[in-house]
Amino acid sequence: MRFATRKFVTLLVLSASVGAGLSACAPIVMGGAVVGSMMATDRRTTGAQVEDEGIELRAASRIRDNLGERVHINITSYNRQVLLTGEVPSAQDKQLAEQVVARVENVRAIVNELAILGNTSLTQRSSDALVTGRVKANLVDARDLFANAFKVVTERGTTYLLGRVTQREANRATDIARSTGGVQKVVRLLEIISEEELANLLPKPAPADAKK
Repeated sequence: MRFATRKFVTLLVLSASVGAGLSACAPIVMGGAVVGSMMATDRRTTGAQVEDEGIELRAASRIRDNLGERVHINITSYNRQVLLTGEVPSAQDKQLAEQVVARVENVRAIVNELAILGNTSLTQRSSDALVTGRVKANLVDARDLFANAFKVVTERGTTYLLGRVTQREANRATDIARSTGGVQKVVRLLEIISEEELANLLPKPAPADAKK
């Protein structure tokens, strides 16, 4: 049963990623989590999730307006922290991309991981999507983690982990990602919360009287 669940999640991830890749001659890709909460709900507030979606949309539009088709930039927003990955042709373009995103409403921080390189091939992007799928599947397989608490992004073999997690969860997920085939490096962009904060975020069991 565990193998079947893992295979199903991997297929979901790959279907979403390949679909986005085939439909996108546009070089800007927005980072979205795969639909579903198999093990836990997203630990962001509903308002933060809506804000993150809006940030990704507005940032993508403004980067396209300012840098056009010469760049390949992935935009991932988690709790209003924006991760920029991909490739740009010059240091000036890297700086411009960050400046453009910094002016987007509600952005609180930017992590600029853009590489000054030529745009990656479809083969490389497909490989990154496969690696992301493997990491997500391995997180689902870990019985001591809430897989949906993490957002996973892979760019040229580097896997980024985002989320609101405890120190134990951060260390466990890092070990899992590092041991996943195809991962060359792991970068943690995690918001560390206490075990008490986590307990407050988790759904409370219904009182015994309410079940009658």
